[in-house]
Amino acid sequence: MAGAAPAVSGGGYEASFGAYGQARAATATPRSMEYAAFGRVTGALTKVATADDLSATAAALHDNLKLWAALAADLAGDGNAYPESLRAQLISLAAFVQRHSRAVLAGQATVAPLIDINTAVMRGLRGADAVA
Repeated sequence: MAGAAPAVSGGGYEASFGAYGQARAATATPRSMEYAAFGRVTGALTKVATADDLSATAAALHDNLKLWAALAADLAGDGNAYPESLRAQLISLAAFVQRHSRAVLAGQATVAPLIDINTAVMRGLRGADAVA
């Protein structure tokens, strides 16, 4: 779920950073990549939580929805190793995230519950890495 390192202009530095990102991606665990992805989208949601910028809010919600859609698709797959009850709970959260995001865009809700959910998932991912 984690993508390549962002491009940074500056000649040789850009090439070095890209190589570092590729090396980091090669050694990262799936859970650490998921944690990083949740960190990015949660940071964006936190940034727009107090802003009055519909465009930035829509972009942050879109990125969060893409992450949750990818997670739900993975959870629904036959190869997912999580227990079925956990998979069902996370898929239900994905559905809530979708509904709540629509309410945020309609001006009927805030992003705070989405930040809370993502933060809880991140705690779970971090705990899972500590155990692994």
